[in-house]
Amino acid sequence: MITIPLVAIITALLTAGVRLSGLMLFAPFFGSAVIPARIKAILVLAMTILLLPTVGRHIEFEPLSAWPRLIAIEFLIGVGMGIATNLIFEAVQFSGEIVGIQMGYSLVTLLDPQTKANSSVMQLFYQSIVMLLFLRMDIHYWLLRAIGNSFLDLPPGSAHFNGPFAGEIARIVGTIFGLGMQIAAPVLAATLAADVVLGLLGKASPQMPVMLLGPAVKSVLGIFVLSATLIYWPDLFRRLFINSISRVDHLFHLAH
Repeated sequence: MITIPLVAIITALLTAGVRLSGLMLFAPFFGSAVIPARIKAILVLAMTILLLPTVGRHIEFEPLSAWPRLIAIEFLIGVGMGIATNLIFEAVQFSGEIVGIQMGYSLVTLLDPQTKANSSVMQLFYQSIVMLLFLRMDIHYWLLRAIGNSFLDLPPGSAHFNGPFAGEIARIVGTIFGLGMQIAAPVLAATLAADVVLGLLGKASPQMPVMLLGPAVKSVLGIFVLSATLIYWPDLFRRLFINSISRVDHLFHLAH
Protein backbone atom coordinates (compact mmCIF):
# COMPACT_ATOMS: atom_id res chain seq x y z
CA MET A 1 0.00 0.00 0.00
CA ILE A 2 1.37 3.41 -1.02
CA THR A 3 0.81 6.24 1.44
CA ILE A 4 1.03 9.84 0.31
CA PRO A 5 2.32 12.26 3.01
CA LEU A 6 -0.36 14.83 2.23
CA VAL A 7 0.34 17.02 5.29
CA ALA A 8 4.05 17.09 4.51
CA ILE A 9 3.44 18.06 0.89
CA ILE A 10 0.96 20.81 1.81
CA THR A 11 3.28 22.20 4.48
CA ALA A 12 6.26 22.23 2.12
CA LEU A 13 4.27 23.86 -0.68
CA LEU A 14 2.81 26.44 1.68
CA THR A 15 6.09 27.48 3.27
CA ALA A 16 7.98 27.65 -0.02
CA GLY A 17 5.17 29.51 -1.76
CA VAL A 18 4.81 32.08 1.01
CA ARG A 19 8.55 32.81 1.13
CA LEU A 20 8.66 33.18 -2.65
CA SER A 21 5.58 35.42 -2.59
CA GLY A 22 7.28 37.80 -0.17
CA LEU A 23 10.26 38.02 -2.51
CA MET A 24 8.09 38.59 -5.58
CA LEU A 25 6.27 41.48 -3.93
CA PHE A 26 9.29 43.59 -3.01
CA ALA A 27 12.29 42.42 -5.05
CA PRO A 28 13.53 44.53 -7.97
CA PHE A 29 12.11 43.56 -11.36
CA PHE A 30 9.97 40.75 -9.88
CA GLY A 31 7.97 43.19 -7.77
CA SER A 32 7.41 45.61 -10.64
CA ALA A 33 3.81 46.64 -11.24
CA VAL A 34 4.44 46.23 -14.97
CA ILE A 35 4.50 42.42 -14.60
CA PRO A 36 0.90 41.11 -14.41
CA ALA A 37 -0.14 39.44 -11.18
CA ARG A 38 -1.06 36.21 -12.97
CA ILE A 39 2.48 35.94 -14.36
CA LYS A 40 3.91 36.38 -10.87
CA ALA A 41 1.52 33.73 -9.53
CA ILE A 42 2.52 31.25 -12.25
CA LEU A 43 6.21 31.90 -11.56
CA VAL A 44 5.73 31.41 -7.80
CA LEU A 45 3.81 28.16 -8.39
CA ALA A 46 6.44 26.81 -10.80
CA MET A 47 9.33 27.64 -8.46
CA THR A 48 7.46 26.19 -5.49
CA ILE A 49 7.04 22.87 -7.28
CA LEU A 50 10.73 22.87 -8.24
CA LEU A 51 11.77 23.57 -4.65
CA LEU A 52 9.43 20.99 -3.14
CA PRO A 53 12.05 18.18 -2.89
CA THR A 54 14.55 20.51 -1.19
CA VAL A 55 12.02 22.05 1.20
CA GLY A 56 10.49 18.70 2.13
CA ARG A 57 13.80 17.30 3.35
CA HIS A 58 14.56 20.20 5.68
CA ILE A 59 11.17 21.13 7.09
CA GLU A 60 10.22 20.36 10.70
CA PHE A 61 6.54 19.54 10.73
CA GLU A 62 4.46 21.40 13.27
CA PRO A 63 0.81 21.14 14.33
CA LEU A 64 -1.83 23.11 12.49
CA SER A 65 -2.05 25.60 15.34
CA ALA A 66 1.55 26.71 14.60
CA TRP A 67 0.93 27.34 10.90
CA PRO A 68 -0.04 31.06 11.22
CA ARG A 69 3.27 31.81 12.95
CA LEU A 70 5.17 29.71 10.40
CA ILE A 71 3.52 31.49 7.46
CA ALA A 72 4.19 34.93 8.96
CA ILE A 73 7.88 34.15 9.50
CA GLU A 74 8.31 32.71 6.00
CA PHE A 75 6.63 35.76 4.47
CA LEU A 76 8.90 38.11 6.44
CA ILE A 77 11.98 36.22 5.24
CA GLY A 78 10.95 36.67 1.60
CA VAL A 79 10.06 40.31 2.17
CA GLY A 80 13.41 40.91 3.87
CA MET A 81 15.29 39.45 0.91
CA GLY A 82 13.38 41.64 -1.52
CA ILE A 83 13.79 44.83 0.51
CA ALA A 84 17.52 44.26 1.12
CA THR A 85 18.09 44.15 -2.64
CA ASN A 86 15.57 46.87 -3.49
CA LEU A 87 17.33 49.36 -1.20
CA ILE A 88 19.85 50.00 -3.98
CA PHE A 89 17.03 51.20 -6.23
CA GLU A 90 15.69 53.37 -3.42
CA ALA A 91 19.13 54.95 -3.09
CA VAL A 92 19.25 55.46 -6.87
CA GLN A 93 15.89 57.23 -6.81
CA PHE A 94 17.08 59.45 -3.97
CA SER A 95 20.24 60.21 -5.96
CA GLY A 96 18.23 61.06 -9.08
CA GLU A 97 16.04 63.42 -7.07
CA ILE A 98 19.09 65.29 -5.75
CA VAL A 99 20.66 65.53 -9.20
CA GLY A 100 17.36 66.69 -10.72
CA ILE A 101 17.10 69.54 -8.22
CA GLN A 102 20.70 70.63 -8.81
CA MET A 103 20.37 70.52 -12.60
CA GLY A 104 17.04 72.34 -12.62
CA TYR A 105 14.91 69.38 -13.72
CA SER A 106 12.92 68.99 -10.52
CA LEU A 107 9.77 70.46 -12.09
CA VAL A 108 9.84 68.05 -15.05
CA THR A 109 7.88 64.96 -13.99
CA LEU A 110 6.83 61.78 -15.76
CA LEU A 111 4.62 58.86 -14.81
CA ASP A 112 6.74 56.12 -13.29
CA PRO A 113 5.45 52.74 -14.56
CA GLN A 114 7.03 51.02 -11.54
CA THR A 115 5.19 52.98 -8.84
CA LYS A 116 2.31 54.51 -10.87
CA ALA A 117 3.28 57.93 -9.48
CA ASN A 118 4.80 61.09 -10.92
CA SER A 119 8.59 61.17 -10.57
CA SER A 120 11.25 63.59 -11.75
CA VAL A 121 12.85 62.93 -15.12
CA MET A 122 16.33 62.39 -13.64
CA GLN A 123 14.92 60.00 -11.07
CA LEU A 124 13.37 57.90 -13.83
CA PHE A 125 16.56 58.10 -15.91
CA TYR A 126 18.71 56.84 -13.04
CA GLN A 127 16.25 54.08 -12.21
CA SER A 128 16.02 52.93 -15.86
CA ILE A 129 19.81 52.75 -16.26
CA VAL A 130 20.23 50.74 -13.04
CA MET A 131 17.38 48.38 -13.98
CA LEU A 132 19.08 47.69 -17.32
CA LEU A 133 22.33 46.97 -15.47
CA PHE A 134 20.40 44.74 -13.05
CA LEU A 135 19.07 42.63 -15.92
CA ARG A 136 22.29 42.72 -17.96
CA MET A 137 24.30 41.38 -15.00
CA ASP A 138 21.71 38.62 -14.37
CA ILE A 139 21.14 39.79 -10.80
CA HIS A 140 17.57 38.45 -11.02
CA TYR A 141 19.09 34.98 -11.42
CA TRP A 142 21.22 35.64 -8.35
CA LEU A 143 18.05 36.39 -6.40
CA LEU A 144 16.42 33.17 -7.52
CA ARG A 145 19.54 31.25 -6.55
CA ALA A 146 19.61 33.01 -3.18
CA ILE A 147 15.96 32.17 -2.41
CA GLY A 148 16.68 28.54 -3.29
CA ASN A 149 19.75 28.42 -1.04
CA SER A 150 17.79 30.11 1.74
CA PHE A 151 15.87 26.88 2.36
CA LEU A 152 19.21 25.17 3.04
CA ASP A 153 20.67 27.96 5.20
CA LEU A 154 17.43 28.77 6.99
CA PRO A 155 14.93 25.87 6.84
CA PRO A 156 11.24 26.69 7.33
CA GLY A 157 10.34 27.15 10.97
CA SER A 158 13.93 27.66 12.15
CA ALA A 159 14.09 31.46 11.94
CA HIS A 160 14.32 33.54 15.13
CA PHE A 161 14.16 37.33 14.87
CA ASN A 162 16.33 38.76 17.62
CA GLY A 163 18.02 42.04 18.54
CA PRO A 164 21.06 41.68 16.24
CA PHE A 165 18.76 40.84 13.34
CA ALA A 166 16.65 43.99 13.90
CA GLY A 167 19.80 46.08 14.33
CA GLU A 168 21.20 44.83 11.03
CA ILE A 169 17.92 45.65 9.26
CA ALA A 170 18.03 49.20 10.66
CA ARG A 171 21.66 49.59 9.58
CA ILE A 172 20.88 48.42 6.05
CA VAL A 173 17.95 50.83 5.74
CA GLY A 174 20.15 53.65 7.03
CA THR A 175 22.57 53.21 4.15
CA ILE A 176 20.03 54.54 1.62
CA PHE A 177 20.89 58.20 2.18
CA GLY A 178 24.65 57.70 2.27
CA LEU A 179 24.60 55.53 -0.84
CA GLY A 180 22.34 57.99 -2.66
CA MET A 181 24.73 60.83 -1.89
CA GLN A 182 27.69 58.78 -3.14
CA ILE A 183 25.98 58.04 -6.46
CA ALA A 184 25.03 61.70 -6.90
CA ALA A 185 28.42 63.01 -5.71
CA PRO A 186 30.07 63.77 -9.11
CA VAL A 187 27.14 65.78 -10.49
CA LEU A 188 26.41 67.31 -7.10
CA ALA A 189 30.02 68.49 -6.66
CA ALA A 190 30.15 69.93 -10.18
CA THR A 191 26.89 71.85 -9.85
CA LEU A 192 27.79 73.17 -6.40
CA ALA A 193 31.12 74.39 -7.78
CA ALA A 194 29.18 76.09 -10.59
CA ASP A 195 26.98 77.80 -7.99
CA VAL A 196 30.06 79.14 -6.19
CA VAL A 197 31.67 80.37 -9.43
CA LEU A 198 28.47 82.01 -10.64
CA GLY A 199 28.01 83.63 -7.24
CA LEU A 200 31.50 85.11 -7.38
CA LEU A 201 30.93 86.32 -10.94
CA GLY A 202 27.70 87.94 -9.84
CA LYS A 203 29.51 89.81 -7.08
CA ALA A 204 32.35 90.83 -9.39
CA SER A 205 30.07 91.94 -12.22
CA PRO A 206 26.56 92.86 -11.04
CA GLN A 207 25.51 93.59 -14.63
CA MET A 208 26.05 89.95 -15.67
CA PRO A 209 22.72 88.06 -15.92
CA VAL A 210 23.81 85.28 -13.53
CA MET A 211 20.23 84.30 -12.73
CA LEU A 212 19.60 83.59 -16.41
CA LEU A 213 22.91 81.85 -17.07
CA GLY A 214 22.88 79.72 -13.93
CA PRO A 215 20.26 77.08 -14.87
CA ALA A 216 21.67 76.60 -18.38
CA VAL A 217 25.27 76.30 -17.17
CA LYS A 218 24.37 73.85 -14.40
CA SER A 219 22.25 71.77 -16.76
CA VAL A 220 24.98 71.46 -19.42
CA LEU A 221 27.67 70.84 -16.80
CA GLY A 222 25.56 68.21 -15.04
CA ILE A 223 24.85 66.34 -18.29
CA PHE A 224 28.54 66.40 -19.20
CA VAL A 225 29.67 65.07 -15.80
CA LEU A 226 26.91 62.46 -15.75
CA SER A 227 27.87 61.23 -19.23
CA ALA A 228 31.51 60.99 -18.17
CA THR A 229 30.71 58.98 -15.02
CA LEU A 230 28.26 56.51 -16.57
CA ILE A 231 31.18 54.39 -17.76
CA TYR A 232 31.96 53.54 -14.12
CA TRP A 233 28.41 52.52 -13.23
CA PRO A 234 28.59 48.83 -14.28
CA ASP A 235 31.49 48.09 -11.91
CA LEU A 236 29.97 50.24 -9.16
CA PHE A 237 26.57 48.59 -9.21
CA ARG A 238 28.01 45.12 -9.63
CA ARG A 239 29.78 45.64 -6.29
CA LEU A 240 26.63 47.08 -4.75
CA PHE A 241 24.46 44.16 -5.87
CA ILE A 242 27.05 41.65 -4.63
CA ASN A 243 27.08 43.43 -1.27
CA SER A 244 23.27 43.30 -1.12
CA ILE A 245 23.28 39.53 -1.66
CA SER A 246 25.99 39.20 1.00
CA ARG A 247 23.82 41.19 3.41
CA VAL A 248 20.97 38.76 2.80
CA ASP A 249 23.25 35.84 3.67
CA HIS A 250 24.36 37.68 6.81
CA LEU A 251 20.74 38.20 7.82
CA PHE A 252 20.14 34.47 7.47
CA HIS A 253 22.98 33.76 9.90
CA LEU A 254 21.63 36.29 12.40
CA ALA A 255 18.14 34.75 12.19
CA HIS A 256 19.35 31.29 13.20
